[in-house]
Amino acid sequence: MMKYLQKLGRSLMLPVAVLPAAAILMGIGYWIDHDGWGSGNVLAAFLIKGGASIIDNIPILFAVGVALGMSKAKDGSAAISGLVAFLVVTTLLSSGSVAMYQGIDVANVDPAFGKIGNAFIGILSGIVASIMYNRFSQTKLPDFLAFFSGKRLVPIMSAVSMLVVSGVLFIIWPIFFGWLVSFGEAISGLGSVGAGLYGFFNRLLIPTGLHHALNNIFWFDTIGINDIGKFLDGSGVKGVTGMYQAGFFPIMMFGLPAAALAMYHTAKTNRKKQIAALMLAAGFASFFTGVTEPIEFVFMFLAPALYVVHAVLTGLSLFIAATFQWTAGFGFSAGFIDFSLSLANPLANQPYMLLVQGLVFGLIYYFLFRYLIVKFDLKTPGRGDDEDYEDQGGETSTTAGNKFTAMASEIYEGLGGDDNVVSVDFCATRLRVEVKNMDSVDQKKIKDTGVPGINVVGPQSIQVIVGTNVQFVADEIEKMRK
Repeated sequence: MMKYLQKLGRSLMLPVAVLPAAAILMGIGYWIDHDGWGSGNVLAAFLIKGGASIIDNIPILFAVGVALGMSKAKDGSAAISGLVAFLVVTTLLSSGSVAMYQGIDVANVDPAFGKIGNAFIGILSGIVASIMYNRFSQTKLPDFLAFFSGKRLVPIMSAVSMLVVSGVLFIIWPIFFGWLVSFGEAISGLGSVGAGLYGFFNRLLIPTGLHHALNNIFWFDTIGINDIGKFLDGSGVKGVTGMYQAGFFPIMMFGLPAAALAMYHTAKTNRKKQIAALMLAAGFASFFTGVTEPIEFVFMFLAPALYVVHAVLTGLSLFIAATFQWTAGFGFSAGFIDFSLSLANPLANQPYMLLVQGLVFGLIYYFLFRYLIVKFDLKTPGRGDDEDYEDQGGETSTTAGNKFTAMASEIYEGLGGDDNVVSVDFCATRLRVEVKNMDSVDQKKIKDTGVPGINVVGPQSIQVIVGTNVQFVADEIEKMRK
């Protein structure tokens, strides 16, 4: 089950990755006409509406992305099946349709059905479509129906399946929606404390990939909170909307880069040069783009207690920002790019105070991490046993001068090559590999390529933390596989 949920989390990264486009378009539009939200400038209106075309259709993106990511062959027919599934359920369970079924006025329909086109339903549609693809994409029908065999059968079966799913949702969706509303209201009703609790659990769930499910409740329009959407389109409340985003900026722009510096300074002298390159790249990614996995995964499993401290500090940051109503928002993640774009948004409230908070948290992260690492001799990068970090005679083979080819070759060899590797996939920063025998994996050889970390998640499942260039390494590995 955990492996399946992790794969789901990875599948969500594709549609989530399109959000920066919306943030850039809407951010520039707000910068041009930050008072009129496009009403006073045609170009600003054009850009804002262009960005809204992405933000407003996140559920559809999720349906397509999950269907594609969860299907075995990552085939286009799976993606279109996700769209078909989503269209079926949202049409069957729209307020107008439900009013006809029940013979009542639309105004009297349970409000749950007015929210049927949400991120959760998008994800559910994608999951159903992927199951249909994995089950029916190779099915051969009798000759007189042969045209509908194989991949053409998948969207048909997805539509049929969603008829059944829609019937079930007709009964349970209002109940389930009520639970979600209660949960959201319980957290949001706690104000700044609720924001802090959300931040804590958001980071704590990163290793499992389940943070995406938590994010959907607060960031998107699953139960009406829609913190990202309302911040970007201006329909929220200044000082309140953005409270589930703002506190991440001090952590991602200052806290984690400072943690990276602390890990560099506490590394063994003979490892500092190697660790410097790793931490500089990871720290820059966190500050500039808000992509934190390259830093988090280097200590998440090496020093789990340190990661819990990180989760607590993240919760504290969201609590402080929400308490003082310092707000900013993002389209992708809480890095410098999104912070800069957020400054022009009319709902941003004293956003520069987040920089002050960030400087303070940077100091806290640096000195607290450094103290804990030294005090408890935590095995952060560069502090493990020397044999774990030995070089293998200098640079690895630099075939054709391509560093990704060289890295991929060493990693693939360390994984056991064709004789041991069953499948290779990747998410935002990690290679996700299924192997026949974990004993055949040479973790030391993989580490010698300079990757931030390795995570063994099962008897046949291993993750190699590469960083934001993971796609290029995965592409090179795919070329090597027979």
